[in-house]
Amino acid sequence: MPPDVHPDPDAVLEALHFELPPSRIAQTGAEPRDSSRLMVVGAEKIEHRIFHELPTLLRPGDLLVFNESRVIPARVMAHKPAQGGLGGGKVEVMLLRREERPELGVNLWSAYLKPARRAGNELWLGEDMPLRAEVVGVLPDGARLLRFAEDIRPHLERIGTLPLPPYISADPAAFAERYQTVYAHTPGSVAAPTAGLHFTPELLARLDAHGVERCSITLHVGAGTFKPIVGRVADHTMHAESYDVSEETAAAVMRAKKEGRRVIAVGTTTVRALQSAWDGKTLHVGGCDTSIFITPGYARFLPDVLITNLHLPGSTLLLLVAAFAGVKPIRAAYDAALEQGYRFYSLGDAMWLERAGENG
Repeated sequence: MPPDVHPDPDAVLEALHFELPPSRIAQTGAEPRDSSRLMVVGAEKIEHRIFHELPTLLRPGDLLVFNESRVIPARVMAHKPAQGGLGGGKVEVMLLRREERPELGVNLWSAYLKPARRAGNELWLGEDMPLRAEVVGVLPDGARLLRFAEDIRPHLERIGTLPLPPYISADPAAFAERYQTVYAHTPGSVAAPTAGLHFTPELLARLDAHGVERCSITLHVGAGTFKPIVGRVADHTMHAESYDVSEETAAAVMRAKKEGRRVIAVGTTTVRALQSAWDGKTLHVGGCDTSIFITPGYARFLPDVLITNLHLPGSTLLLLVAAFAGVKPIRAAYDAALEQGYRFYSLGDAMWLERAGENG
């Protein structure tokens, strides 16, 4: 059993609480991307590096697992229908994910609406050749189920904008590619898997030359990633996210495990997908939804190392990294980050976290 076990997640959140000045929230990403800082966190020591030094931490044969999901332009302005045109007032639509509910029809999405609309209301999305949608249901968290008259996905580049996190004030139109990983491929996320934002094509080429193996999963990141924990941890509901593990990735991970090579997860979303598909012995192929909630006391992690950014106090992600690396190392790491001027959140600096104990 790891030496640093805190089975009470509420006590962990209290122990890890910190005050973050707004000036420490990164508003722009490092340029080049791999010039961000990298804190290397072990059980007993902390080192301060630059992200482009990552190959010095890796061994030939290490397996890096990435989340290759691509962020979609999920924020769309809509209009309430009005007699003779679209002058019925504006509604901001934040698309969350495609939903499969055959009893309600096809082309169904969950979305947050501002201001909210009742079931039965109609919306028209976009200005030029607008698309019609109807509110057909309300979810427990207040999100609405929208049924579109046609598949909205081919139109999002025309009518939508990138859904930047609420704490970033940049112009989404000017920031579209910087908020994507360089290896982003499959559209579906409404937030970037941000640990991957530090990688450049040149760094990936150096890793390949160093003998590091790479593979990918897909987990479409939902808006729930920004949802703080309010009240007791046990009462917090995780939003479901869809993920997929390919045959090639499952085979690569299982080979690495069998041969005693390290598996390194790039980002908490990658960890959530791996743990959702992992039964302790086998990484299962296929796609599914997951609402896995990883808190201290969770055991049997598949990855040996986690590369991640610095997270929000009171967040589910802070509990995940504490479960992975141990509460005391994470407390020490965040104290060091605050003292040493690290930049926080999606566009900030990174951490290399070693798994605590023998849990997996």
